[in-house]
Amino acid sequence: MERRDLLKAIALASSAGAAGGLSLAAEAQAQTGKRGIGTRDVAPLSPDYFIPERFKGKTLIVTGCARGMGALAAQRAAREGANVVGADWLQEQGSEHMNAIAKAGGKAEFVFGDISDTETCEQMVKVAVARFGRLDYAINNAGVMDGVYSGAPIEYERQKHLLFAPIHEATDAYWDNVLRTNATGVFKSMRAELKQMVKQNLGGAIVNVGSVTGLTGFGGNPAYVASKHAVTGLTRSAAIDYAAYGIRINSVNMAQTATPMVERALELVTRKLQDTGGGPSMSMLKADSLLQAADSHKRDATPAEQVAIMLFLLSDEASNLTGGTYATDGGWTAY
Repeated sequence: MERRDLLKAIALASSAGAAGGLSLAAEAQAQTGKRGIGTRDVAPLSPDYFIPERFKGKTLIVTGCARGMGALAAQRAAREGANVVGADWLQEQGSEHMNAIAKAGGKAEFVFGDISDTETCEQMVKVAVARFGRLDYAINNAGVMDGVYSGAPIEYERQKHLLFAPIHEATDAYWDNVLRTNATGVFKSMRAELKQMVKQNLGGAIVNVGSVTGLTGFGGNPAYVASKHAVTGLTRSAAIDYAAYGIRINSVNMAQTATPMVERALELVTRKLQDTGGGPSMSMLKADSLLQAADSHKRDATPAEQVAIMLFLLSDEASNLTGGTYATDGGWTAY
């Protein structure tokens, strides 16, 4: 099974128990080897692309900076002149990444902590102001797909009560952990960031990292879907409250993107499919985004493609954009 099958496989895996007749899990597996239908692929943006000095003198907070989209956002923003404060609960990886940015000539600081803790959110803002004098931008990227700490090795039997499941099988711990990071964490991050931006009265911009599941329904992972809908609501609400302060607030909402979180979730999905077998599911109605379906290898979006839109939304080029929940999803929500 490839990463592109993750969304449908989550719904399949979450339908516990065997279903009579056609095995949808087997059908999902059979779909894996199929190639796209297009005659020409869209080439992904180079991860080395950047715009020199676009953010010169500006200070940016990036949560979830240790890997994936957050790591690349921090790296590219620093190459474009930004002072970057990265926050993550993966201490070793986060510290190493921010140190690497500094060694390459960028200006970067690391804050270790959990964004669902008020102290962590306040600390990342304090570091930004103490080290660089102000806060201009934020990318609230930190998020989880299930209730397992993302730095822990996979131990399926011990962790399965924290994994995605349909509502009638979901545990309190799964629900609480996902909502705490994805919804409460974004709220607390924004609260700390906006307090400083309002105090400065210099304007600013925030990008919240949502998901296509925050724009549509999707089966098998109710906590993730609910939490990403919360990100959509927080983005729209805050855009109204802070437009008068010159602060723009938008969100990006991707379908499958090639990140460590997706890789890890796929491993868990595969194990859960083995454990429960396929059950009745509606997820097979729609398997790919438009660009995935057309691509010869049905490739995922890349972190570079997502980061490009995040940084655009922070930049002066997006001066007329606020309250937008942009579907950076390869056309997933277009049909």
